[in-house]
Amino acid sequence: MTTVLCYGDSNTYGYVPETGMRYPRDVRYPGRLQMLLGDDHTVIEEGCNGRTTIHDDPIDGWKNGLDYLKPCLNSHKPVDIVIMMLGSNDLKDTFHMSAKDIAEGAGVLVKVIKEFTAEKQGFIPKIILVSPPEIGEGIKSSPFYGAFYEDAIERSRQFPEHYRAVAEELGCIFFNAAEYIRPSEYDSLHLTPEGHRILAEKLYGLIKE
Repeated sequence: MTTVLCYGDSNTYGYVPETGMRYPRDVRYPGRLQMLLGDDHTVIEEGCNGRTTIHDDPIDGWKNGLDYLKPCLNSHKPVDIVIMMLGSNDLKDTFHMSAKDIAEGAGVLVKVIKEFTAEKQGFIPKIILVSPPEIGEGIKSSPFYGAFYEDAIERSRQFPEHYRAVAEELGCIFFNAAEYIRPSEYDSLHLTPEGHRILAEKLYGLIKE
């Protein structure tokens, strides 16, 4: 049995742009990935709305991705593959972070995964570092405008360059989600069912390679 851990934010959780509810498991990408991989794989969904890479949210401090990472890895060990897609929430105006800074924060998480799993389960999982989708151009009309501003669009477009550099430096697999998917037009942040389907299929192909 191969264990795949999907560690991310609201787009891993399956947030529905129009309602704020959650897509069914067979719609959100980890659930679809489970169906594609089959019964010899276990796909674990660890998505949390608002989760950051390594920074405390001033309102919801418990959404720091670094704080929960070790307990998560320990609970689900042995973990064979980690798919990590984080960084979009670090684009919030409150953090004042550049794309390079955010990618480096993701790199901190990769280092923790490698060091902690080497100690606790005796081997390091394959790590797929996902550069998140771009922020949509309609962010000004989004319900989330005010947390995100127009400058987040350009910073999100710089993600692939910096995430790729981190992946190469730390020896993990790079995947550019923005090459294949875009957020919904409704809120410019969250994926449509079609986006989840495409993401699952592309990650499935990557895992099978």
